[in-house]
Amino acid sequence: MDQLVAVWILIVLALITANLPFVLERPLLALPWAQHGEDRRPGWLRLLESLVFFVLLAGLLYAIVGWVGGSLVMASDAASVGLFLFKIAVLAVAVVLLLSYPGWRDTNKSVHKSFFVRLLEVLALYALLGALGFAFEINIGNFFAKDWEFYAITLSLYLVLGYPGFVYRYLMRHGRNRG
Repeated sequence: MDQLVAVWILIVLALITANLPFVLERPLLALPWAQHGEDRRPGWLRLLESLVFFVLLAGLLYAIVGWVGGSLVMASDAASVGLFLFKIAVLAVAVVLLLSYPGWRDTNKSVHKSFFVRLLEVLALYALLGALGFAFEINIGNFFAKDWEFYAITLSLYLVLGYPGFVYRYLMRHGRNRG
């Protein structure tokens, strides 16, 4: 994969995923506490569900880095490019299915997410996108060691990319309370 293509894929995905928690009202994470509007379930069941969800999410992060990062892609070989795109598509479907489960669980409910929950969702999506970035970096072949400064800067840039969604959710009027 070409480095320029990988960078632009990550930038576009970062712009989309950073704004997603602010645009969607459906939850993206199975949290151990009840959000406003969710069904009342026993605490142990909610904790177990959250634990399984986050273990699956961590496994998905590991799979992204290992499966995509370990792929050999030669642009001149259509089969290797096709296999690489197939792997990315399979992992994208797995991510969408996993992140849609908490919203599917409360399909007929009107769940209202707090700012803290939205921030947790932004951090989870940042981790997913970071795993994809590491996988692309490993795939291209020039993996570099990263210190805390790298993570601080990339998280700051990711939060800046999410600012339009924040403005849409919290600073714009949406037809109610006008007057």
